Amino acid sequence: MLSFTVERLSFDTLSELPASWTNQDYLALLELLSYDNPADIELGELKAMCLMALTDQEPTAAAQLVLGYLFDDQLTSGQIENLAHQMLTEKLWEENPQLGQHQGFFKATQLLHEAYKGKFPRTEAVRFQVQLTAADSATLAVFDSQPEAPLLRLLAQGMPDNTLLRRLFSDQLAGSLFPEAPHIIWQLQTLKQEPSVRVLEVVSSAYWLDDFKYADTYEATTQAEVVAADEA
Repeated sequence: MLSFTVERLSFDTLSELPASWTNQDYLALLELLSYDNPADIELGELKAMCLMALTDQEPTAAAQLVLGYLFDDQLTSGQIENLAHQMLTEKLWEENPQLGQHQGFFKATQLLHEAYKGKFPRTEAVRFQVQLTAADSATLAVFDSQPEAPLLRLLAQGMPDNTLLRRLFSDQLAGSLFPEAPHIIWQLQTLKQEPSVRVLEVVSSAYWLDDFKYADTYEATTQAEVVAADEA
């Protein structure tokens, strides 16, 4: 087991994922909406025009278009149609059984919520910075490859026993195989890297990591993720 001191440096709640939609995305959606000459729109106006064009559609029709854009190679047209109706009332980034699609559902709902002024559920994500200090600097190498799993094992120890992450993934947190981890931590950046210290910025759904806002500085242990033979 690898030992660390874990310190929460900051914690914010977000309604949008950073850099989740780009001008290229807005342009692609406008083209799917058959908007006349979208390439002529000034870059600073693309988002506003995209939101306006979406609201020319019925909410479920707009949801189908956005989901089709995001999940074209993952969902059938029938699945997209059903999910578009569910999106009006359900938080698919929390409730859908396909964990790997949660970030996409968040992005879709985030955009549609803004376009339709609240007809779709409000999205809520978290962003925080955490400092990891190692007694042995060599242990920081655990974050050089597949860092999400060992990081989640550390974060979970700073949250209550009944927090959702600990209840649903107790075996994965205790073991060395946690394939769901990259679908729980949506964005991960290294902000500072020193011989014995690493500062990371995490973006995830509030569904999973909101309880980390209560974490104090604490000692925790983790272990590296097992790499399958075909990935080595």
